[in-house]
Amino acid sequence: MYLGLDLGTSGLRGLLVSDDGYAVGEASANYGVQHQQTGWSEQDPQDWINACQSVMDSLRASYANEYKRLRGIGISGHMHGAVCLDEAGKVIRHCILWNDTRAAKEALELDMQPKFRALSGNIVFPGFTAPKLLWMARHEPNNFARVAKVLLPKDYLVYWLTGELTSEMSDAAGTSWLDVGKRDWSRALIDGSGMRPDQMPKVIEGSDIVGEVRGEIIADLSLPANITVVAGAGDNAAAACGIGAFREGQGFVSLGTSGVLLAAKDNYAPEPASAVHTFCHAVSGKWYQMGVILSATDSLNWLAETMGKTAQDLAKNLPDRVAGPADVRFLPYLSGERTPHNDAVARGAFIGLSKASNADILCQSVMEGVGFALRDCLEALKSTGTELPSVIAIGGGSSSHFWLQTLSNILNIPLHLPVKGDFGAALGAARLAMLGIGGRPSAEVMVPPIIERSFEPDPNYNAAYDTAYYKYTKSYIALKELM
Repeated sequence: MYLGLDLGTSGLRGLLVSDDGYAVGEASANYGVQHQQTGWSEQDPQDWINACQSVMDSLRASYANEYKRLRGIGISGHMHGAVCLDEAGKVIRHCILWNDTRAAKEALELDMQPKFRALSGNIVFPGFTAPKLLWMARHEPNNFARVAKVLLPKDYLVYWLTGELTSEMSDAAGTSWLDVGKRDWSRALIDGSGMRPDQMPKVIEGSDIVGEVRGEIIADLSLPANITVVAGAGDNAAAACGIGAFREGQGFVSLGTSGVLLAAKDNYAPEPASAVHTFCHAVSGKWYQMGVILSATDSLNWLAETMGKTAQDLAKNLPDRVAGPADVRFLPYLSGERTPHNDAVARGAFIGLSKASNADILCQSVMEGVGFALRDCLEALKSTGTELPSVIAIGGGSSSHFWLQTLSNILNIPLHLPVKGDFGAALGAARLAMLGIGGRPSAEVMVPPIIERSFEPDPNYNAAYDTAYYKYTKSYIALKELM
């Protein structure tokens, strides 16, 4: 048995996976996010440990026989967070998360140094790790002076489990300290952000073995002896492993809290100006590119909460058939935007409201707005030479067939919905453990899911969606001057 742990923004999920690749049990535990000021987003790493202990206890209670046969653990997690440790390995302050925008000024300063884009292959976004540490140096100098090591969130869980200070390529690629082409830390980037090489953990590949679970953890969690932990992956790379996307032309669209359009790459071919992320894949010798929007299901959840409903209630009231775009446009920039705008202060808007704009129309326009933002990501990917003939749809938003058909129409490519099952980051993390510990080839482990249903673009509405998308792109430009 293998265990995949997925450290999400709102909770941790554990998935037990058998040697033949099937999920046999799961458990989860939630935790909160602290927002002390506008644009700030933090978590206490102790909450992750508490959640991990809770998940392990639940798995042991519900799947005792499988738990006893556990052989290895892989961990995925939300990227870019800064967990700062002192010389004794103690956490100095709460982790500054991926969706924290306080370091926008520092990110711009680093991005203006040509070497950052040239070596990291990416814009230095405010949510990345390097600008967070520069912000600490300026605003929390006493904390900054104590920093002995900087870990990414899931790497802190690896450290807790094993006592080893490591990271891996897919997560480290989102720090602005990694030479993404060479798959190693860059001394020039580390120096350029005011850090030291000794503050970086050892960086390895996602399926590489970190070590065994520490004896005291074995005892506390009643785990079997000699459980091996692999380095794991950032959440999107792990999700790509979970749906078998590691070759050129394979990819997925994720309708989660944020939205992601990801394409696996056989070669390193960055185009930073497009605001496309070019990162190392968790599979050795592979890379991936993705466009990221910051509010996907988050936008629908916001609308539902504002209207005193649930997102499920709003979605189920939409018609069975998609019949073209709504008259109302929605810009989903509730938390700023990454691809293609790199605009931390962008804000959302409804355009074209009338007395006829009821809950159904607003829900449809929110879904379309998220779709148009993902079309921005697709166009940005195309500008780098990346093609996606079709994608697999994952994430909570993929439960809405109306949303998937709308998205297929907007992107003008087929979307494939897997059969109900586990194909996300937790499965990908478990698969990396299977690779590293079992020594099996990637093609044997990273298999794609069985498809339940496909959504094809409706040619009757191509022109209407293209026109609506054109208006959407113009809306951002026009409203930016008013914000």
